[in-house]
Amino acid sequence: MSDSHGSKNNILKAIDLDYPDWLLHLGDNDKDCKDVMLMHPDLPLRTVRGNCDRLSAGIDIDEFALEGKRFYMTHGHLFGVKSGKTKIIQTAIKQSADILLFGHTHVPFYSVTEKLIILNPGSIGVGGKYYAVLEIKNGEVSCELKILA
Repeated sequence: MSDSHGSKNNILKAIDLDYPDWLLHLGDNDKDCKDVMLMHPDLPLRTVRGNCDRLSAGIDIDEFALEGKRFYMTHGHLFGVKSGKTKIIQTAIKQSADILLFGHTHVPFYSVTEKLIILNPGSIGVGGKYYAVLEIKNGEVSCELKILA
């Protein structure tokens, strides 16, 4: 999920609907996750800093592996994603990522290419209340874009 902008309750609703193995938050407001973790201390969390998280001690980019897949996770503002995805996609490929996660635009986007799975879940806090569920089974990745009612 991304761009919660203070909407902790939306994060909690998404967790209740699709209790994940991991919570990945793509910035803007990473503090929301810290508050949610008080209610779900057993849920592993990875988060990056967004353009509205300037005072956060968090990181801008997180590269990690889960279930045999390499993730490249960032908010997107440092790559100008509102003007296009070319720079962020090229960077993720250069870093040998299998899955690119970013936010910032508030608009959901999902694409699969030969080299990369690209996902922006949209904003869970502003506008459509979007998030995504990624599942990795036997090396295969599936994604479902979701919206809170």
